[in-house]
Amino acid sequence: MIQGIGIDIIEIDRIREMIERHGDRFVLKIFTDREIEYCRSKKIPFQHFAGRYAAKEAFSKAIATGWRGEFRWRDIEVSNNEFGQPSITLYGKLAERIGSDKVLISMSHSDNTVVAFVVIEKLTA
Repeated sequence: MIQGIGIDIIEIDRIREMIERHGDRFVLKIFTDREIEYCRSKKIPFQHFAGRYAAKEAFSKAIATGWRGEFRWRDIEVSNNEFGQPSITLYGKLAERIGSDKVLISMSHSDNTVVAFVVIEKLTA
């Protein structure tokens, strides 16, 4: 049974501007150490930071809390397997809240924008 869905689209330049304006203060507030390492290893790091930001926004919409309550940016980690398929790992109160529910994610980008779509599927009654 579908528990929640969320979608977000963001302009890559918006994230680039935030990183250029606020530097590590912004990056360390939003992204996990593994996400930072991954994004900075890419040819166009802002595109990958934007993708992860959009994924976190889409997840917040899927759980219907927005940025309030138990939502913490760094408690959501987006990674990719060896084939490039994205997945979400949760930590802290978000992990407790989701429990055994399944979190599915899809992401895509153009030269200017990134979109992320998240579905939370309830696996247990």
